[in-house]
Amino acid sequence: WPHLEFPLSAHLQSLRSAYTRQEPRPSHFQREVSRMLERLGWSHTFEYETAEGFSLDLAQPESKRAIEVDGPSHYLRDPTIGNTVVNGPTRLKSRLLRALGWQVSHVSHFEWDHKSES
Repeated sequence: WPHLEFPLSAHLQSLRSAYTRQEPRPSHFQREVSRMLERLGWSHTFEYETAEGFSLDLAQPESKRAIEVDGPSHYLRDPTIGNTVVNGPTRLKSRLLRALGWQVSHVSHFEWDHKSES
């Protein structure tokens, strides 16, 4: 990340470890999305780790395209509006990945569940 201005550079390692300290645990939902994308012809790497240490659910590393499969833990309920909103860690990860040149799309479990009921 040498090309990025990072005011918290003294804390870079501990901040980075928040995204890399755990082994990936793919959900049933993530596997289902992966299978659907494969059937549609979108070949990808499952649980790809970037050079910077970020884990991407589904990625095409050559083109720096990724899909993050966002289950319930990626959201918070906002009582002021009565809806769910994306949580801080998920938003930060997306911003950092975009700064590194990745195009990141998200599949929400709310939308996926709604589509599968139709």
